[in-house]
Amino acid sequence: MTDWLVRTFLSGVSTTEPAGRTRYGQFAGIVCIICNVVLCIAKGIVGFIAGSVSIIADAVNNLSDASSNIVALLGFKLASKPADDEHPYGHGRFEYLASLTVAALVLAVGINLVITSVQKIISPEPTEFGPAVIVVLVLSMAVKSWMAFFNGSMGRRISSETLKATAIDSKNDVITSGAVLAAAAISYFTGFDLDGIAGTVVGAFICWSGFSLVRDAIDPLLGRTPDPTLIEHIHDKIMSYPGVLGTHDLMVHDYGPGRQFASAHVEMAGEGDVFASHDLLDNIEQDFLKEGLVMTLHYDPIVTNDPRVADMRHWISIHIKEIDPRLTIHDLRTVPGPTHTNVIFDCVRPHDLSMTNDELRAAISKIVTSKYPQAICKITIDNSYVSSQQ
Repeated sequence: MTDWLVRTFLSGVSTTEPAGRTRYGQFAGIVCIICNVVLCIAKGIVGFIAGSVSIIADAVNNLSDASSNIVALLGFKLASKPADDEHPYGHGRFEYLASLTVAALVLAVGINLVITSVQKIISPEPTEFGPAVIVVLVLSMAVKSWMAFFNGSMGRRISSETLKATAIDSKNDVITSGAVLAAAAISYFTGFDLDGIAGTVVGAFICWSGFSLVRDAIDPLLGRTPDPTLIEHIHDKIMSYPGVLGTHDLMVHDYGPGRQFASAHVEMAGEGDVFASHDLLDNIEQDFLKEGLVMTLHYDPIVTNDPRVADMRHWISIHIKEIDPRLTIHDLRTVPGPTHTNVIFDCVRPHDLSMTNDELRAAISKIVTSKYPQAICKITIDNSYVSSQQ
């Protein structure tokens, strides 16, 4: 059905362009609002007739979901605004703010449900169980299952954290409705009222879900580690060009879906034509731009015609992994002298390495001088801004 809806209402709309992403996101929001409002009305009527706080709470949860969908709609609209003088990187992070707002609403609903359910445990009231309760809850589970699939599919099409969060919320609603149905059935057949207990459990589950969504929404705003798949793609693409010997110091900045900027250093032979090297880097940057990634590359010339330097670079790069297998070096060069040789290079350390920079320099120097006693290491420590597995 999702494909039919896309073909019918979004035919020819690109998912890579900001305007296309906005239309996809807004369409998903409208569909979800309609579904949630219908479910809210149906559950509200049945819950009021049956006197079930858990069913009424489930109805309120659907109303909250509809409010979240409205927030998501607004987020997509604001995120589509073009760049201006005050925001040269665009307004894409509005989508992340929308995700955070949705998560906060989910958390607030969960807290309110727990309070209401605890009150019913303290002051219980009879709950009716009949065909209407069964029908509305089963219908809710079916609709929410489809909504979870729909939002997940749409979220993957446009790489939207907001829609992915909505899909998770819909999956949670399936579980909560199932819990309400089970509690109502048990209460009816055993005479033991589980409505307040079920409401409390459902509320606690919603709170946990809301907390997880808040955490996931905050991550991109704080600047989370880039997707390892993206890092691998960037690395492999740069290394695929002739003349490229290595790449390092990769940084990726996320200003919202489809608005990513990256920079990296590229090692090339220092003996080559500098103009040809610069031209190649320009071509690589333009190829990344075609993929929607704004890339800035820095040219690092390295010596390739001195086998002693090449052997030293290779030996050091292997043996520093005795300290930590994630350590890497780059830009190694030497300045020979009559009594000693300055060995100058950069070392990239993972952020969670327990050693200080001075301790790391001392440990590396000890390893290098064990092989090259005349070496004096001049080491610059770089922090890794991508996955430490790279």
